[in-house]
Amino acid sequence: MSFAENLKKLPGITHLAALNLLDADGNVVASIENKAGSQGSLAVYNHLAQTYGSINAEAAKKGIEIFAEHGEDERANPGKHPNIARLLQIEAGAPALRVKHVFAV
Repeated sequence: MSFAENLKKLPGITHLAALNLLDADGNVVASIENKAGSQGSLAVYNHLAQTYGSINAEAAKKGIEIFAEHGEDERANPGKHPNIARLLQIEAGAPALRVKHVFAV
């Protein structure tokens, strides 16, 4: 399946302004905004947070599967897709991240 096909199966994100990713100390290490270019990543991370409760190794593995061809592109071109690179790092043993939803007002 392609990323576009996988994306159609994920919950909507119109209620979100962004997702903040927090480290173990509660510091925001990244933010994914609901804007063109990052809406796919926002939908994936939102789904992972709802399913797994955090972005842990299991969630990261599933996220990379959902990103499909973009996951392969990131492996071939490290740094091209930062939100996928983060999942690859977590899958490889980096600490899990907590997700804080920022709701659209």
